[in-house]
Amino acid sequence: MEFFLQLLVVLGCLFYGAKKGGIALGLLGGIGLVILIFGFHLPPGKAPVDVMLTIIAVVAASATLQASGGLDVMLQIAEKILRKNPKYVTILAPFVTMILTMLCGTGHVVYTIMPIIYDIAIKNNIRPERPMAAASISSQMGICASPVSVAIVSFVALLAKSHLANGAEISLITVLQITIPCTIAGVLAIGIFSWFRGKDLDKDPDFQAFISTPENKQYVYGESATLLNQKLPTSQWVAMWIFLANIAVIALLGMFPELRPSFPDAKGVLKPMNMVLTIQMFMFLAGALIVIFTKVDTSKISKNEVFRSGMIAIVAVFGIAWMAETVFLAHLADMKASLGDVVKQHPWTYALMLLLVSKFLNSQAAAVATMVPVALGVGVEPGYILAFAAACYGYYILPTYPSDLATIQFDRSGTTKIGKFVINHSFILPGLIGVGTSCVFGFILASVMGYV
Repeated sequence: MEFFLQLLVVLGCLFYGAKKGGIALGLLGGIGLVILIFGFHLPPGKAPVDVMLTIIAVVAASATLQASGGLDVMLQIAEKILRKNPKYVTILAPFVTMILTMLCGTGHVVYTIMPIIYDIAIKNNIRPERPMAAASISSQMGICASPVSVAIVSFVALLAKSHLANGAEISLITVLQITIPCTIAGVLAIGIFSWFRGKDLDKDPDFQAFISTPENKQYVYGESATLLNQKLPTSQWVAMWIFLANIAVIALLGMFPELRPSFPDAKGVLKPMNMVLTIQMFMFLAGALIVIFTKVDTSKISKNEVFRSGMIAIVAVFGIAWMAETVFLAHLADMKASLGDVVKQHPWTYALMLLLVSKFLNSQAAAVATMVPVALGVGVEPGYILAFAAACYGYYILPTYPSDLATIQFDRSGTTKIGKFVINHSFILPGLIGVGTSCVFGFILASVMGYV
């Protein structure tokens, strides 16, 4: 009975925090912790310190990239690709936003590219909802394929001491070997589905009625912002190459552990420095080199969208994951007895729980930090955790995430929208198809590779 009361406290904090939005989600964890520890006398759980420190390093580097203008270079290259192949924008746009997220570690890069996707679609009589909703969902799916995203860093940190069914240790490369192909498969499925969704503009009575007035037609077909004609300074290109070079070095060090310095562990055995520390170091190095070689205005680093969203993620992971750890650690033995067999026989139930928790938390990183320790505790094999990594993205279920809301605003044609019943919005089908395909593909891939 006590467990259900404690779980009610956790859920109450989650629901109210999600309703208030932003940093409130993490702060509400403080109320839950005080009630659980001082009211129910549960021993405090362990805060995910390694995850939080890595988030700080990654966010600092990514925010420095944005402040230096290096992100604009990536966006300009992306726009050139899309405008050269306008008729295939529904397939290409999701892959472009996925790749931008993979390189930058955050899905918030879509805000600048989304007006460009709209402009290309509407000028080629393509229903904007098709590429725009697909691109918004794919930008968030790219988080699970990025070596510098908070979610992947969390996976690496939390699974670092675990072993797969074939005895292999889990490293950054091990994680990406599953998540990158799965993400590509999911994004491709989204693009194929979106190619055929909705009515063509000339057959859509609502759209035709809207553009029947000259003012609305001018609004819908008016010019959008573009980066094509802008000559970006050399310093912005330097910033981009510094950032990408550090990502390449991180991937190389993850692939070849012998390249990392070795130190004795608690038993005196020499082991390569772990990848969590490696990522932290090289992300700080990337930021430092950008500051030195591009003379970026450092006062802008802490004021941009990447930094702001990253700091919110840290507070969310700190408060929510610490609160959840406190409850689940206290009842781990009971949970093993009651849930262990169920999850072992039906691994997909873990994916479903991760998906729902992600929706409540509105954060892939927070969902991973909350659910992975619980899953390991009740006996879920690490291979299944990797196979169903894509399920940490579930906040498309309701149209409340900033990138989805922004996409609706960028679509001046009104085809990307929230339906009458809220749940029937433009993003839910691409989200379900993309995440579902990724999970199925992940299970097949993990089985073939001997991870489960």
